[in-house]
Amino acid sequence: MQVLMLRLDMARFETKPLNPSRLNRAVQKNPALFGIPFILLMVAASYGMSTFTQTRYDLHDQKVKQVTKEQELGLDKERKKFDIREEYFKLSAQADEGWESKRIQRPKGLPEWGVPPTIENPSKSKL
Repeated sequence: MQVLMLRLDMARFETKPLNPSRLNRAVQKNPALFGIPFILLMVAASYGMSTFTQTRYDLHDQKVKQVTKEQELGLDKERKKFDIREEYFKLSAQADEGWESKRIQRPKGLPEWGVPPTIENPSKSKL
C-alpha cells in the first residue's frame, strides 16, 4: 500500500506541450502521418543499400575467382627452389641403382674374352 501511495504523490508531467504546433497536433490526431513516411524511408533505404551490398559481394566473388597460375596448377607457394646440382646428384644416384648388365654380341673378329695381348717391340722395352 505504501508503494501505491508514493506513486500517487509524485508529480505528473504533462504529455502535451504548452504551445503545440500544427504538426504536433496533426500527428497526435492521426499517427499515420508520422508512421507512413518512416516506413517508406526504411523500405527505400533497404532497396538503396541492396545495390551497395550486391557490389560488395560481386567484388568479393571476383577476388575469389582470380586464381594465379600456381594455384591453378595446384603448386604450393612454399615449395622448394629448383637447384640443378641437387637434381644432378639425384639423377646420378638413380643411374647407379637402376641398371642391369646385359651381354651384347661381340663384333666379328674379336675373341670372346676380349682383345688378345699384343707383343711389345723388344726395342721399345729396352729404353
